[in-house]
Amino acid sequence: MLLAIIIAMGAATILQNAYIPKFGLDLAGGTTVTLTPQTLDQQAPPEESLNRAVNIIRDRVNGTGISDAQVAKSGSNILIQIPGAGQEQAEKLVTTAELRFRQVLAIASAQEAPAPLPSDAPSGSPAATPAGTPAASAEPSASPAGRALAEALTAPSPSASAPAEPSASASPGAEPSPLVTTQASTPPTDDPLAGQDLSGIDPAVMQEFRDLKCSATDFGQGKQDDPDKQYAACDTNGQIKYILDKAAVKGTELAGASAATDPTTGEWIVQVDFKSAGATQFADVTRRITTLPQPRNQLATVLDGAVIVAPTINEAIPGGRARISGGFTQVTATELADQLKYGALPLKFITSSVVSVSSTLGADQLRGGLISGAIGLVIVMLYLLLYYRGLGLVGIASLGVATVVTYLSVTVLSENAGFRLSLPHIIGLVVSIGITADSFIVFFERMRDEMKEGRRSLRAAVEVAWRRARRTILVADAVMFIAAVVLYFLAVGDVAGFAFAMGLTTAIDVVVVFLFTKPLMSLVARTKFFAKGHKLSGLDAERMARSESSTQTMQEA
Repeated sequence: MLLAIIIAMGAATILQNAYIPKFGLDLAGGTTVTLTPQTLDQQAPPEESLNRAVNIIRDRVNGTGISDAQVAKSGSNILIQIPGAGQEQAEKLVTTAELRFRQVLAIASAQEAPAPLPSDAPSGSPAATPAGTPAASAEPSASPAGRALAEALTAPSPSASAPAEPSASASPGAEPSPLVTTQASTPPTDDPLAGQDLSGIDPAVMQEFRDLKCSATDFGQGKQDDPDKQYAACDTNGQIKYILDKAAVKGTELAGASAATDPTTGEWIVQVDFKSAGATQFADVTRRITTLPQPRNQLATVLDGAVIVAPTINEAIPGGRARISGGFTQVTATELADQLKYGALPLKFITSSVVSVSSTLGADQLRGGLISGAIGLVIVMLYLLLYYRGLGLVGIASLGVATVVTYLSVTVLSENAGFRLSLPHIIGLVVSIGITADSFIVFFERMRDEMKEGRRSLRAAVEVAWRRARRTILVADAVMFIAAVVLYFLAVGDVAGFAFAMGLTTAIDVVVVFLFTKPLMSLVARTKFFAKGHKLSGLDAERMARSESSTQTMQEA
């Protein structure tokens, strides 16, 4: 069985060409950034918000093409480890997820066979009205297929199911703010750009738009967009794709966003406020596009390269304040407001520390770790040979098998489970050499005890000693494994890495002792060299007598 395990892991290593495990930041070099959340009441942030921030940052960093970046919580902080990245690049990755407000130039379904939509907007479609003016509810009269696609195209956020019929009126005493509603249409044709106004669109962007499939690998969260160029993008759920103009307003001009209910209709809306320069830019773009036909009267909000909402602008929006409506729930309105206000992060973070590790230092650490491991392994082998002589060869063979299984496990985990070998892992692996040797010594000593004074033959002693020794081995390894598990889940960073390596090698120790050391000892017990007690076997009568005499002396003392 052990041979089958080794062959399977070896085959996986060869087929995946993964002969060398991937290294962590401390060995390969890179940068560690620690983000500290800031709350208004100076209290610890909610766990849910921290988890959301971790997921968003992980998508953002990995979406830039950097593989194996590690993003994890460290208490109330977020620890970001980016192997191979310099300090400037790492800081840019975690701080420049900027919002863009872009005019929509073209739009289409990202599906292979989009359902047909009427070329004109359905009767009763949403229309923006000045604050304080009642708006009639919308009752689209399109066909079921058309309504289905219209619902997909007008979804305000990934988690919103379908747009409700918006209506609005100003609340008493509220500052007037124009209404923005979501609306889109797309022509029923194989060419997603057929029938649309293509004037002013870069041909290269048009081709990119036609090729865009909106799969996870095609666009994904974290795609970097140049604000000074036109851009082909998808919405956050991969259902719709857009051609977007140059950024009209950047996210740095956003002063804030909040979720609220309309006091008249009770529907959930998102209130958006701009800084002075942003207010002017937003007023200019909304004034310019409000009279244009669909879809050029839509203004998309782009975050990390994906469109999170693309509402229709039905009138100019001066004053630096606007509101977005269209089928929001409290959850989806709050989520969109958080995305707008924090650049997708539900909390405000400051960069509390940035630590860079050079690859040269990592290479030195790796070399030192390997040398220390080799020295430890050689010392243990010498001890086994000097003390147990021929019997020590069984222990050395077991250590060799344990080393092979450990190395293959590390390479397989590195290639398939995102495991990266770091210095704490190496320390854990080196320490485990002694833990593994302890199991062999317990077995050997039990066996020698059974053979003293000729009470049992070697073959009988092996079986009896194994029944007693395995309980001791299992208890010792269980205690070590439980300690490793507890340490892994309660600790973070380097300590957790050490605990993982210790737990891994403890499990391997059990496998090797049960599937290799015991069967091998049963085989060698049949040979004359060991069964007859050769002087170099470590089981000769003189040596056993000395061992017994030493034991008696210790007991008398």
